[in-house]
Amino acid sequence: MSETPIADASADAGADVYTDTETDIDDAGNEDADRRLVEHERAEMREFIKGLSSDDIKSGNWFTKLLTHALSSYTAKVDWQYFQDRYVGVPPDAIVDQRIKMAARYAAIEGGLSAGAYTAAVISTLGTLGGASPATVPAAVATMMVDVAFTSRLQLRLAYDISVLYRVPLDLSDPEDLWKLIRVAFTIKGGEAVQESLVKAVPFFVRPLIKKFYSKGVLAAGKALPVVGRHLLQRNVIKIGIPLVGVPLAVVLNRYTTLLAGRHARAVFRNDARVLELAAGLSKRTEHPQLMLWVAWLVIMADDKISDDEAQLIRHLVRLVREQHQVVDEQFARLVDVDPAEVWRRLDAETGDLSGLLDVAEQVATVDGDINKQEKAVISQLRYHCRQA
Repeated sequence: MSETPIADASADAGADVYTDTETDIDDAGNEDADRRLVEHERAEMREFIKGLSSDDIKSGNWFTKLLTHALSSYTAKVDWQYFQDRYVGVPPDAIVDQRIKMAARYAAIEGGLSAGAYTAAVISTLGTLGGASPATVPAAVATMMVDVAFTSRLQLRLAYDISVLYRVPLDLSDPEDLWKLIRVAFTIKGGEAVQESLVKAVPFFVRPLIKKFYSKGVLAAGKALPVVGRHLLQRNVIKIGIPLVGVPLAVVLNRYTTLLAGRHARAVFRNDARVLELAAGLSKRTEHPQLMLWVAWLVIMADDKISDDEAQLIRHLVRLVREQHQVVDEQFARLVDVDPAEVWRRLDAETGDLSGLLDVAEQVATVDGDINKQEKAVISQLRYHCRQA
């Protein structure tokens, strides 16, 4: 089984595109080599689908099996050093951009290859799948599942690559991290939002057909699937059920959904890297690691709301203070409501220059956007107590 990362095809059309060689970052791609690589990956997916039963497809177990198939040995091989060895000295933004484009190109090629075999009969077949034998999976459904599995694996690996390139650690044995990767890879925030974005992306003349197709309720067969399986299945049924435009629509949707996934992953993991970088800088510079935690949390809780960026920042700060300064504050760990008076008491008990804590407060306040009035009030009080030290 190939574990070649995205776009590892040789730039030489005559070379073996399935070897572990990496294209140059400014390589526009060789059309013949790209197609051969895609055909090879589709053959792999056909073997994977052969191992599924009809119940796997209906129940959504196919997606669980795909996760193992797509990520197990791949994530063991692909790390930050892997990309450093291939793109020496190139900033992550440039590498990420190229890998998104490469993945979108492969997805478009695969969409064209799969769409030629699609038939509207798949829609009715989905509702009647039954039995546990792989032999009971009809050929039309198997063709559709090759497309679903191919694009799903491509987007999962693309999202994982982007997290690695931005040095955002993901432990895929941790359910929370795995679910984050899944959400990012498939832009899962709300099914309707994703569907609406698809409608807007396809060519103008196709949009009424898609809207009409959705209104017919032909996606009822997917309602029994888990949320991820249903989301992926619906996205592909669109391509199958519209006569005459199947091939161009499959190409457009495969390319678009992969671009969407890649850009979403870039936005999420680049922001995660920004928050991690901020936490690392604050921890490295501080002369008061324990106080820094209390000040940071006081600022975060100033408006009685915790944004995702703020939650990430405090988790990183606690971890870095423990690892870099050997500080573990049990009282802070048990804290339910932060009392400003307790923070001021701690500050007033310190001597020396506390101006670094003002910098901490200002940077923490801007981690999720502009400083609000509640945060400004806390920083103003902090400035007073830092001057008293």
